[in-house]
Amino acid sequence: MLINRKTFLKEVSLLAGASVISADVFANLQLPVKSDIKLGFVTYLWGKDWDVETIIKNCTQANIHGAELRVEHAHKVMPDLTTAQRSEVKKQFSDSPVKIVGLGTNQQYDYPDQNQLKASIERTKEFIRLSADVGGSGVKVKPNGLHKEIPVEKTLAQIGASLHELAQYAADHGQQLRLEVHGEETQELPNIKKIMEYADHKNAKICWNCNPQDLNGKGFQSNFDLVKQYFGDTCHVRELDRTDYPYKDLLLNLTKMDYKGWVLLECHTNPDDKLKAMMEQRKVFDRMI
Repeated sequence: MLINRKTFLKEVSLLAGASVISADVFANLQLPVKSDIKLGFVTYLWGKDWDVETIIKNCTQANIHGAELRVEHAHKVMPDLTTAQRSEVKKQFSDSPVKIVGLGTNQQYDYPDQNQLKASIERTKEFIRLSADVGGSGVKVKPNGLHKEIPVEKTLAQIGASLHELAQYAADHGQQLRLEVHGEETQELPNIKKIMEYADHKNAKICWNCNPQDLNGKGFQSNFDLVKQYFGDTCHVRELDRTDYPYKDLLLNLTKMDYKGWVLLECHTNPDDKLKAMMEQRKVFDRMI
């Protein structure tokens, strides 16, 4: 049974026979907190060869009720779908227990070539419209790198300006724009923070990606706190029982900030039985929250 802090303190005081116990004594006590975090699935590797029907079937069996569809994979949810095909994808998900969380793209905005940049922005808009049509809630994009011949600040500002334009476009279509913490140097959290400051739009969010770089500098907690205000509805994780990343700390922090978004499995191993592996990860997640 979940109890609030006031009730807990009162009951402990009575049990201890004390008339008053200062709340300061229990300031650091971790009471049970109900978590609204949802477990979902990214089709990046484990689902890359599945069609939409198989994704829904396997997620349902694994008790995983959300999926971010990676574009350019076997499920073929791409902008060339006709209106009827888009409606069919939407219906497949709406008729199932699995929600389409959105689309995972490879669009990036660090290009020194301005024609490439413009093309990527326009392509992102196509994915935003597609996500809206198939019932998704947002589109994932990337920063995605720095260039030796270009000042760092100029690249970060260009990425941020692109996000600002796209975040507004996404908002107009009922979608969230999600910047994956990605790229050899752009995934460093101080750089992500600068990008988001340049973006300066409430609909520009980040998709935390559980990179080794999250532990750099002053460590996980410092880096998490640096950008937590920008968290969107998606967070990518690897296998939750790995020991090279503080997944328990991540989930605790998400719970503390009353996160109601999706923790999406983007696993990098290659198990023979991927459905069984999904089921095992569901069990790990349930034990952790």
